Amino acid sequence: MSSVLVSNLSLSAGIEHPVRTNQIPRQIPEQSFYTKPLPGIVMGGILPFGCIFIQLFFILNSIWSHQMYYMFGFLFLVFIILVITCSEATILLCYFHLCAEDYHWQWRSFLTSGFTAVYFLVYAVHYFFSKLQITGLASTILYFGYTTIMALIFFLFTGTIGFFTCFWFVTKIYSVVKVD
Repeated sequence: MSSVLVSNLSLSAGIEHPVRTNQIPRQIPEQSFYTKPLPGIVMGGILPFGCIFIQLFFILNSIWSHQMYYMFGFLFLVFIILVITCSEATILLCYFHLCAEDYHWQWRSFLTSGFTAVYFLVYAVHYFFSKLQITGLASTILYFGYTTIMALIFFLFTGTIGFFTCFWFVTKIYSVVKVD
């Protein structure tokens, strides 16, 4: 019921763009290394992953090694730092792309902060081979199945943070710029 209410509210309010879009797309000039899509996306996930790296070890220990996790206050602080770091890293790379006259920021902003989940998945594979003593096929499939689901959810979460903060940033920056 609430999703119907929210969708009706968002459709009635609408999204107002600060400037009019040109019908003919501009040609994007040659990009430097860090403004190309793949290096920017790969670099954008490193910083947010660095924020959750230590807590991820304790969370994986509590899930797979039957140890208690009791630092929920600190986990909430790390969550807030993760949201801020995803936002700032994505806005920074989005600004670099806009300065390089590359206007394809939508999917890149989603993938930039969402790439943190790829680092999460790589760390989970490292954790499996270095810390766990799982030898059975069913247990291995169960571990990687759950880990993949967690990584996909984390990808959607961090990607959504990156997209919405970049959307807010681009709307703000173009509402301030005077266009003749």
